[in-house]
Amino acid sequence: MSGLLAVIGKGKDPQLVKELSKRMSHRGPDENDLHIMENGSIICHESLSIVDLQTGKQPIQGTNKAWMVHDGEIYNYQELKNTVLKEHTFRTKSDSEVIVHLYEEFGYNFCNMLDGDFAFVVIDGDDYIAGRDPIGVKPLYYGLDERGRIYFSSEMKSIADQCKSFSTFPPGHYYTGKTGFVKYYRPEYEDHLNAVESLDLDLIRETLVEATRKRLMSEAPLGVLLSGGLDSSLTSSIAARLFAEKGKKLPSFSIGLDSDSPDNIAARKAAAFLGTEHHEIHFSVAEGVEMIEKVIYHIETYDIISVRAGVPMYLLSTAISEKGIKVILSGEGADEIFGGHLYFRNAPSTEEFQDETIERVQKLFTADLLRADKTTMATGVEARIPFLDTAFLDVAIRIKTEEKQPKTHDGIEKYILRKAFDTPENPYLPTEVLWRQKEQFSDGVGYNWVDELIEYCATQVSDEQLAGAAAEFPYNSPTTKEAYFYRSIFHKYYPQVSAAQTVRKWIPKWQDNQDPSGRANSAHVKADTEISKSGVVI
Repeated sequence: MSGLLAVIGKGKDPQLVKELSKRMSHRGPDENDLHIMENGSIICHESLSIVDLQTGKQPIQGTNKAWMVHDGEIYNYQELKNTVLKEHTFRTKSDSEVIVHLYEEFGYNFCNMLDGDFAFVVIDGDDYIAGRDPIGVKPLYYGLDERGRIYFSSEMKSIADQCKSFSTFPPGHYYTGKTGFVKYYRPEYEDHLNAVESLDLDLIRETLVEATRKRLMSEAPLGVLLSGGLDSSLTSSIAARLFAEKGKKLPSFSIGLDSDSPDNIAARKAAAFLGTEHHEIHFSVAEGVEMIEKVIYHIETYDIISVRAGVPMYLLSTAISEKGIKVILSGEGADEIFGGHLYFRNAPSTEEFQDETIERVQKLFTADLLRADKTTMATGVEARIPFLDTAFLDVAIRIKTEEKQPKTHDGIEKYILRKAFDTPENPYLPTEVLWRQKEQFSDGVGYNWVDELIEYCATQVSDEQLAGAAAEFPYNSPTTKEAYFYRSIFHKYYPQVSAAQTVRKWIPKWQDNQDPSGRANSAHVKADTEISKSGVVI
């Protein structure tokens, strides 16, 4: 929805703050504004208008002297206005405004009342609160400068050269000057011992449908990412049904190297079945390589799988933006919730399987969610993630672990999710799409993309450069030429040690080859276990 920047403390030049905010103007191409508080603190907002296109401009003032900025969507805002905030007078029709009123009504203790994806800052005189949604769908960073001023920003690029130290704001927390960080999101599923619920396929289906329904809230044009994999195909199927109830046709989008890429083939089948208005995008390896530097600048990471998947995601988002679509549904999260990555087949025990699903959900903000948000927002498009709805997480993660493990279901990953939507009397998807094997996005666009990308990187990095990587990059030293190439680009834009420390690598467990490609797992139908076996991938 937008980009926010807040500088808490006196003496910062407002014109400089405005320029820092504009570094992420791609997040809010519709309008921008700045407000200077009486004590000298400054808040800025770059807006992508989704709800309340006429009057929802930010920063928004509360009833008295508190002001707020917000990135994301609050799906239960109308319910809050009708209940706990019914005595409050609102200046706009924006979903965002409920945040400042909740602060005025409840002080710091209100984040658990919000059902949505959010990063926000409220400033009230010398008091303030910043918060981030439970899973980290929306990005947020914080830092301190040499004069002790604290910064909050949607993207690192706005504060990296202003702060002596900075870091990623942890999901599921709020921060105030009086309390420091407070963890407000404490779901029962975080303990694997609570995975005790019996399997209820109807409940899985109903909660995912509701999670998708609420994410259709928009006054701006909306579409779906349809890779042809199980996850995006299910969200597309649900959304297409909900659109049809209103007599509308759903726009869908897929991308691949050509019409024969695994994802495009499956997406065409799904789109034809669902009756979506489908758009198929093609790109060449050369076009993808040309985008690497721009993508790393936008996604602010050197994590290999994030870059591999980020390039086609950015190219697809560009095409979506050109069609006038401002909101897109995406399928991130299902693999982590249900143990869908192929390496989960090798989990040594049910406890370790469950612990890995929990940890992967908790760490999504460092990889898939970071990539999904920043590649889409780089083109002025907002991604929404139905699988990460907190009500759906409460249902899905607490199912008994043995019900989720592939070895109990003929080795089929995400079996119970597939089974929940295997409704022959009213099918959600074609059988071959519903039961298609997991493909990671960077593989599904065409196997040549990863293969030729590795070869290209090898031509850009000498043996001598790689040999000196540990001395050049002491933190998270790259050990492959592909990793070195991405790291050197990242360092060009974000040379600070704090910047390097925000990045978390994603590598699969329980398999010999630690390359993040799904084809590095021997269980893959077209396994290529020689992929990037030159060392640990960073």
